[in-house]
Amino acid sequence: MNDILRLARPEIRALVPAATHSHDDSARIRLHANENPWPDEDDDAPVALNRYCDGQPRALVQALAAHYGSAADGILVTRGSDEAIDLLVRAFCRAGADRILVCPPCFGMYRFSAEVQGAGVVTVPLAADFRLDAEALIRSWTPAVKVVFLCSPNNPTGNTFGADAVERVLAALDGRAIVAIDEAYVEFSQGRGFLGALARHPGLVILRTLSKAHGLASSRCGVAIAAPGLIELLGRIMPPYALPGPTVVAALAALDPQRLARTRARIRALVDERERLRAALAAVDGVLRIWPSEANFLLVEFGDAAGALAAAANRGLLLRDFSRQPGLTGCLRITVGSREENDRLLAALGPP
Repeated sequence: MNDILRLARPEIRALVPAATHSHDDSARIRLHANENPWPDEDDDAPVALNRYCDGQPRALVQALAAHYGSAADGILVTRGSDEAIDLLVRAFCRAGADRILVCPPCFGMYRFSAEVQGAGVVTVPLAADFRLDAEALIRSWTPAVKVVFLCSPNNPTGNTFGADAVERVLAALDGRAIVAIDEAYVEFSQGRGFLGALARHPGLVILRTLSKAHGLASSRCGVAIAAPGLIELLGRIMPPYALPGPTVVAALAALDPQRLARTRARIRALVDERERLRAALAAVDGVLRIWPSEANFLLVEFGDAAGALAAAANRGLLLRDFSRQPGLTGCLRITVGSREENDRLLAALGPP
């Protein structure tokens, strides 16, 4: 057993997983799951919607394992990365006793999941230019901190964390805490992420998703990649039949080699468009700063963020306001859209 599992809640380690029934192709008559025997004859869905989908569909797990270069037993398919975040907090944090550690400004679901669970939150703000302060993080760790969340490329700042800083954190917390690195935007980055560190750090969990680069946001297909024992533990607290059949079909289609080639081309086009938009925004009156980004969005500081938000809204464009978050006064997060959508935004914000 992976020694890191001793950090999990004792009741989770002792938990008997919910009864599930894998779909065995040799089982022709399904009288075990209380399903309706008749599919909708007018439904042209590519899966039989009257039947439950396997909790971890073998074909999808194998396809994801091949895509990420992982063993199949190191893959857990979740409903978006949000579910993987929630599973980690629930598996390792006792309400009123344990904590997570986050480095704001960062993705809000880490704190949200901890607060729902009744876990505490230790914050170690990012350093200048939103760099990861590895030394401050390590100093702030206590035995109560069971899960550390890092996001690289970081949301909402768009930057990646230096490999040396992340490795210092991983080495210092080996055997002491789970370190979850959220790589939802890594496909837009020049870096390769930290999948290669999994073999060296048994407490590392990598979170990936098909929502962003693969264009499957509404399908909600996330992936946790970790040591097999850790994956098995997280799987214990997933509800049975969690993944909808249409999600599985969409994810398998997205991993087809022809679709992957198209996805890679779209990523290249979006990165080019990100840089074009960045250069154009730099010339807009009222834009004070644009941070470098390795994601599919830009963090932009405005002299009048409320005015920019209203101007965009008047043209039917939605932006995300981060002005109230510490260190982000006047900042809006702008998703990189199509060329036409970005031109519409530039027109809304006015000439330089």
